[in-house]
Amino acid sequence: MKGRQITIKDIAKELGVSPSTVSRALKNHPDISNATKRAVNDLARQLKYKPNEIALSLRHSKSNIIGVIVPEVVHYFFSSVISGIDDLAYANDYNVMVAQTNEDFEREVHSTLGMLSSRVAGILVSVSKNTKNFDHLNNLEQNGIPLVFFDRVCPEIETDKVVVDDFDGAYRAVEHLIKTGCRRIVHFGAGQHMLIGKNRQNGYLHALYKYGIPIDDSLIFKCDDYNEAMHLTEKLIRSGKAPDAIFAVNDMTAIGALSVIKSMGLKVPEDISIIGFTNGLISTMTDPPLSTVEQHGYEMGQIAVRLLLNRLSKNDDDYSPEIRVLKTDLILRGTTKTLDEDIQGKALLY
Repeated sequence: MKGRQITIKDIAKELGVSPSTVSRALKNHPDISNATKRAVNDLARQLKYKPNEIALSLRHSKSNIIGVIVPEVVHYFFSSVISGIDDLAYANDYNVMVAQTNEDFEREVHSTLGMLSSRVAGILVSVSKNTKNFDHLNNLEQNGIPLVFFDRVCPEIETDKVVVDDFDGAYRAVEHLIKTGCRRIVHFGAGQHMLIGKNRQNGYLHALYKYGIPIDDSLIFKCDDYNEAMHLTEKLIRSGKAPDAIFAVNDMTAIGALSVIKSMGLKVPEDISIIGFTNGLISTMTDPPLSTVEQHGYEMGQIAVRLLLNRLSKNDDDYSPEIRVLKTDLILRGTTKTLDEDIQGKALLY
């Protein structure tokens, strides 16, 4: 039996009883004697027997597995979301199956098919930045698999969603840059086919509009990763038209810009201020530490699970999709100037 999972048949063979007797003993069935129950349970513990969850779910036509599809597991934000999901799922006797798409549409489609065949109870998904066709996700709903979107959502599918207030988070970040004297503010943003990209860019634009700063399309770029940010930042500085601030769609993009600015002999924030969006652990480790927008990933994961569990507990006739919006926090560190010189270098929480 070494090297494979112990089954009910193994316990039955060892004790000289039928598999059905073992099964009923493990379920504390009244027809089984206490002596047999003790013998079965003692051996089950000794052999480290664990029920076959997939077989159980097939037998009862109900799975205790929640599927989770994310663009990147290594990304701090998504790992914090997964942590929130896993903690609450475990507390409610659910297991979690995670699939990573690596921002690839075909892998996302493959993952949804795999979870459908695994009979998951429901799926929590944040779509890849290359996903523009959502037929595979509609297929899940049509097959009776409840779906909850988080962070990156599909507006066309009517189901539960949990997002952060990207517009307000971006607006307050850019507002702070403006209040500290920045006027030539570059935005490194995500694709506008994604709501997070569109809402963060709109927050940036609204801050400029409110404070009377002309919108300059030449300062707005599709740039949402570390390497792209390094290339574009160097190009901007060498052009002789360097910005006095950069607002980036995520922390890694902001950090890419920061590394180039420092390598080219400029100072942050004296010459160029920078604000990211995530508040990952790495944002505290840069030099200087990165100002950023906190997304509350762990809380987002927990809310996504609650929405799914609520959906699973109701009949379709009772179901009405919910959209939950989390407020962000602006975390000010060393890559931005402060409004009060007496608190220079200290973190501010708006």
